[in-house]
Amino acid sequence: MTLDTVAYPEEFQSLKPQRIQPLAAIRAFRKLIRDKEDTAQVFEIMKALSGRSQARGYGRMLRTMEGGRQAFLRDELAHKLDDPVWLGRFPQGTVGAAYRGFRERMGFTADGLAAVEREVVPFIDAPHPIVWYSRRLRDVHDIWHVLTGYDTDALGEACVVSFSYGQTQNLGFAFIGYGAAREVQRENPSIPARRAVLQAWRNGRAARWLPGLDYEALFAEDLQAARERLGIRPATVYAAIPEPVRRAVALRG
Repeated sequence: MTLDTVAYPEEFQSLKPQRIQPLAAIRAFRKLIRDKEDTAQVFEIMKALSGRSQARGYGRMLRTMEGGRQAFLRDELAHKLDDPVWLGRFPQGTVGAAYRGFRERMGFTADGLAAVEREVVPFIDAPHPIVWYSRRLRDVHDIWHVLTGYDTDALGEACVVSFSYGQTQNLGFAFIGYGAAREVQRENPSIPARRAVLQAWRNGRAARWLPGLDYEALFAEDLQAARERLGIRPATVYAAIPEPVRRAVALRG
């Protein structure tokens, strides 16, 4: 037994790859459908279904030059994303400006999302490389909204997490994406929700691997040029659904 095991028994054990817990995920999803603002349930689902995906994702970072550099630097994206001076550096038309506009429109903060995750995963701020990678996936979620063109309506969220599944192979993303699409289509059968999330998953698989990017450099790029460089295909199925129709879906369970 190592000194770390003796000194921090609970924390040491919790960093091991967790067993998949589908029943816990189902319970959390039911709560989320009843109250789609209960973001803590998203993290409960991710905790129940992430398995070894976080460790594998971090290992993938180390196998690329840029990903390895980012892992070595271990920047905390949330600190930059909540800094208005830093965000104000990026001119109109860039990824950074689009993200800035997204935040202003939605009123989101990176630290607000982090605070919710701390309720579910108390060790999420631990100075551990795989936990850092987990924080990184959390913090890029809204950036991926901007890059993919999916909005924050119920179907847009389902599509972003389906895209994320294509990128990370984390079963939590797949579960949320498919489950939300099913509920959207149940509420409004005219919406091609399943086709939209299937396209999002395929787009995530086809795109370059995004977790290992230099996001500061990315923010300075022209948005459309960045999408083309990264191989992010247009979300044609989602975009064809009129915004008022998408926004009318309440998912009240």
